[in-house]
Amino acid sequence: MIKRNRRHVIALYLCSLVINICSNASTAVPGETVIHLADYGARSNSFENASPAVVKALAACAGKQAAILQLPGGRIDLWPDGAFKRELYISNDTESDSLSKVKNIGFLLDSLDGLTIEGNNTLVVLHGKMVSFAFINSRDITLRNIAFDYERPTMSEVTVQSVNDSAAVLAVHPDSRYRVRDGQLTFYGEGWKTSRFHTIRFSPATSTMRYSSFQPFLKAAVKETAPFQLAFTGDFSKRDFTKGDVLTFRDPYRDNCGGFIWLSKNIRLEGVQMHYMHGLGIVSQFSENISFRRVSVKPREASGRIVAAFADAFHFSGCKGAILIDSCIASGLHDDPVNVHGTHLKITGKPDDTHIKLQFMHHQTYGFAAFFKGDSIAFIDPGTLQETGYARIRNAVLVNRKEMLVELDRPMPGSILPGLCVENLTWTPSVEIRNSLFERTNTRGVLITTRRKVVIEHNIFRRTGMHAILIADDAASWFESGPVRDVTIRNNTFESCGYNQAPGSYVIAIVPENHQKAPGYYVHRNISITGNTFNVIGAPVLIARSVAGLTFTSNQIKKGDGAGSLVKQPAFELRDCKNLLIKNNTTDVSWPVRLHVTDTDLKTVRTDLNWATP
Repeated sequence: MIKRNRRHVIALYLCSLVINICSNASTAVPGETVIHLADYGARSNSFENASPAVVKALAACAGKQAAILQLPGGRIDLWPDGAFKRELYISNDTESDSLSKVKNIGFLLDSLDGLTIEGNNTLVVLHGKMVSFAFINSRDITLRNIAFDYERPTMSEVTVQSVNDSAAVLAVHPDSRYRVRDGQLTFYGEGWKTSRFHTIRFSPATSTMRYSSFQPFLKAAVKETAPFQLAFTGDFSKRDFTKGDVLTFRDPYRDNCGGFIWLSKNIRLEGVQMHYMHGLGIVSQFSENISFRRVSVKPREASGRIVAAFADAFHFSGCKGAILIDSCIASGLHDDPVNVHGTHLKITGKPDDTHIKLQFMHHQTYGFAAFFKGDSIAFIDPGTLQETGYARIRNAVLVNRKEMLVELDRPMPGSILPGLCVENLTWTPSVEIRNSLFERTNTRGVLITTRRKVVIEHNIFRRTGMHAILIADDAASWFESGPVRDVTIRNNTFESCGYNQAPGSYVIAIVPENHQKAPGYYVHRNISITGNTFNVIGAPVLIARSVAGLTFTSNQIKKGDGAGSLVKQPAFELRDCKNLLIKNNTTDVSWPVRLHVTDTDLKTVRTDLNWATP
């Protein structure tokens, strides 16, 4: 009996040992193909160019189902030499000129299915101007546990060490390369140099970002007094900066993006860190079902840098299906953390009753198909933003970079004429943004214009320079469509937002650009704002225009530093709205005017003007 028990114990031990070894081995699950980037020549922490290895490894992934590309961990470096190259036209990120639109791409996935890129916490350092990753015509793609940064970010940062009316000393961040020659200061990088200086000032004392100017330094005499220390003599009497402020500046020309998702479906980013992105951020364009979980756009802690994105963090143009942003961070941007929209194209010709010619109108958005066979469309009056008719597309052709010829499924009435705009109703997504932090931006927090269900909940909006949330829609400036029909904003915290344009920058703004009023027509509908906490400073709470069905209930509005500047502004500005409910909110702010209503049937407004105090 004893011997048999010993044998049994030994057998169990051996079995557990085998199971342990197998569970820790780098073996594939049945049906999976595991490809190691190291097998194609990429070596961690070697500072060698791994671009050729990435190209070869991704070629090996082509045609394989459920493949996993394993990165080696540590640091790898990618240069344009030997990297993927592709001509790309990217929404809100393509300048209208004759310069090349060919991009250098770190990881290009074209027509791949079921691939996972397992980063193993690899830091990918890009050199020159490069797109970190591009997923094109691909589906069921996962990118996880990976970080991207630039060896030399395409924007520069300097800290004001001292300043008076006639002199200033700047400490240049070690990542910002510069040259002083013949009294002239130039900032440059890998394959580029700065000729323009779009400047945003960061104040560490208040953690705010504001527009500024680098011109006083460019006009002054300069000396390098020590490595990364510059002394200036000139006119600084009209300065808006002080000792300790950080000036961040860049050339505003957009010729790149951080990541690109196009004509793809079921894309997942998990545990991805974008420490710097040149041009627009991660742009998703005409793609379906995109989820970002634990995606961080912020500088590496050890870098000491302030800014992680040249412009937006997460940009969605003409997508459909479901967009999810969960447990993400956007900190240190020169533009908006999140922007979700479609694109209005203008009718410029009507060859016959079933054909219309459409044109991209904004100079940074063009060069890609915006309509497809079978799509449903609405005709939009650009002045009122009212829908004047509907149709389905039988065929659509991009005839040149800025024009499309569209065949419709039925003859159009004579009222459908050049000058109207067209919105793609099929390519409109539902959106959920939750558990995320948006901070350190001089502009807005979240921009939303989509007809499908939107939920924004359990987020922190910390010191966004302008509106924390903006719901717009326009067919005259950016041509970003369209109306909202079901928006819930609940259980968020808004901390000191709207300081850049106060008192005109409300924390939440619902302001479609309908420049003409259509009697009885309202652009936006069914917006609920409930259970939120507003810590207000210089900006009032809410402005709404052309909304039918707006509730603002059970919110706390608290006084923040500098709230005294609110005295001349109403807490709520409501224009041309109906069916409004503002009740059961609390405040400790002394608002002389709590509610200002114009062009609105007051019979449809329900409110308790005597707010309860907390």
